[in-house]
Amino acid sequence: MRPVSVWQWSPQGLLLCLLCNLCLGSPSPSTAPEMRAGSQDLRFRLAGFPRKPFEGRVEIQRAGEWGTICDDDFTLQAAHVLCRELGFTEATGWTHSAKYGPGTGRIWLDNLNCRGTEQSVTECASRGWGNSDCTHDEDAGVICKDERLPGFSDSNVIEARVRLKGGAHPGEGRVEVLKAGTWGTVCDRKWDLQAASVVCRELGFGSAREALTGARMGQGMGAIHLSEVRCSGQEPSLWKCPHKNITAEDCSHSQDAGVRCNLPYTGVETKIRLSGGRSRHEGRVEVQIGGPGSLRWGLICGDDWGTLEAMVVCRQLGLGYANHGLQETWYWDSGNVTEVVMSGVRCTGTELSLDQCAHHGTHVACKRTGTRFTAGVICSETASDLLLHSALVQETAYIEDRPLHMLYCAAEENCLASSARSANWPYGHRRLLRFSSQIHNLGRADFRPKAGRHSWVWHECHGHYHSMDIFTHYDILTPNGTKVAEGHKASFCLEDTECQEDVSKRYECANFGEQGITVGCWDLYRHDIDCQWIDITDVKPGNYILQVVINPNFEVAESDFTNNAMKCNCKYDGHRIWVHNCHIGTWWEEKPERQGHGRGRPSFSSPSTVSVPSHPLQDLLVPPLPPTVPHSGSVFLPKPPLHLAGDAFSEEANRKFERYPGQTSNQII
Repeated sequence: MRPVSVWQWSPQGLLLCLLCNLCLGSPSPSTAPEMRAGSQDLRFRLAGFPRKPFEGRVEIQRAGEWGTICDDDFTLQAAHVLCRELGFTEATGWTHSAKYGPGTGRIWLDNLNCRGTEQSVTECASRGWGNSDCTHDEDAGVICKDERLPGFSDSNVIEARVRLKGGAHPGEGRVEVLKAGTWGTVCDRKWDLQAASVVCRELGFGSAREALTGARMGQGMGAIHLSEVRCSGQEPSLWKCPHKNITAEDCSHSQDAGVRCNLPYTGVETKIRLSGGRSRHEGRVEVQIGGPGSLRWGLICGDDWGTLEAMVVCRQLGLGYANHGLQETWYWDSGNVTEVVMSGVRCTGTELSLDQCAHHGTHVACKRTGTRFTAGVICSETASDLLLHSALVQETAYIEDRPLHMLYCAAEENCLASSARSANWPYGHRRLLRFSSQIHNLGRADFRPKAGRHSWVWHECHGHYHSMDIFTHYDILTPNGTKVAEGHKASFCLEDTECQEDVSKRYECANFGEQGITVGCWDLYRHDIDCQWIDITDVKPGNYILQVVINPNFEVAESDFTNNAMKCNCKYDGHRIWVHNCHIGTWWEEKPERQGHGRGRPSFSSPSTVSVPSHPLQDLLVPPLPPTVPHSGSVFLPKPPLHLAGDAFSEEANRKFERYPGQTSNQII
């Protein structure tokens, strides 16, 4: 039995638990409409994300409660039976370890043993209904043949539950809906309180308090799925409301709809407070402990306190997002509260209150004692939200064999694999997987480096400043998540490369200018600049996962960290590489490890972010090789085109400062 991952909970789900003290039977927000099948008194559905209409996590409703199936002893024969229950002719495969994301509620079946010929899952052997020693990290899924049983009345469409993005408080945000495996926004034309109430109830909240228009919760990116939604207010899903299918000319993201839902009063904000700050949005964190008659206020140890913990405090107090999580608060007066009553606090960032985070309990262990080293926060009603343009990574990826004599500066910045230290410099080469990364700020505040200009680090070899030591992480992983190659990129130049039509650039790196990414703008690191690569010299041929994580150490606060990871499937034959199926991660699999005063990089290797082939042989099939790519590693392959659909693009504006050997420090490439 594997341990439950605390990363699987959403703020909405936690709020429901807090209100009801019961999480059983809560439907996943990405489930498809349920369908009645052959088993009496049972309903079956496919759920999870990302997936196609004929695949997903298997969920069964029994006695009014939805639950999942454990993958212990699960076989293709069991998948055949379940696919027939779902209205498909047969199964082509099955998945384990919650590949489509972990479910919620009961685990109805464990050690399921089917011959494959049963008419109903009730005829298969198992440990019995509800008898399981599994966790939802072991939820089983099926991949059915895309062929329906004759006469089956329902279709397993993927158009379903809904999510909120960009909100500072629980129950508010930009409305996004899932269609054909792709998240998109809703146009605000005819958006009203009735439609907003359908969204709120679909997410498990009460009715809507406010229907928001004009992208007040920030602009989305990508598709706009719905327009002119007209609801009575009683529909079970937004998709059940009459609506207009969108066209490119109908709407823009400046018209994205949002909601604020009515929430019951929970009183969680009374158990925590800020003291000593210049305003109510900042101060030393104080928590209330003890039972009736012995309540008292105390401080929190600052050891390992960071952005994620600060996010929970600001949310619990109703103060929005965290700008900073502070480990030293000597400049704020502690008043008469001097006792440290909590230590070892570790949050995922999605909790609704600090008491839902892990901590040392009644035993307080603090490396640095005294009120000087206690936890503090600075909150804000707005925050940035970075998102990587995943399609561009896929379009621009290629291999380059780069001579060692051109890699001295890259080696100085640790941009090569460790084996490069023993290479025969300056002879030979390193094999690099290169790609461009375009990073958008979809939030409601500019993304700024944590450190001011006075503390930026000058790198003489490349001739530029680093405003953040680690801005992105690049990894090559095996299908089971083992890292075989890695790279990183410091933010040597955070600037507004391009912006939306109605947004002006604010940040430019030239002449030691201010660095950042404005809301509605994006920064582009081209594939042909130093360190914009992964050194794959030592990687053997095979099938891998390319992973890119932005702001991996949470150095800068964002409204949503769950969309900071992108993953692609890639196939490497020793000479060529095919990168495909790139998409943004939406799930956290495990807690990050701490490193000193910061944090280690979290693993975004959740099954919900990488598609598994829908047929066991599919991974052996590769697309035809583009005619412009040689059949072996080459030096300076042609630069891939950078034509981006829907984005204003300027070739000239996408140049970054870089100095190669032989160039002076003020040359611009």
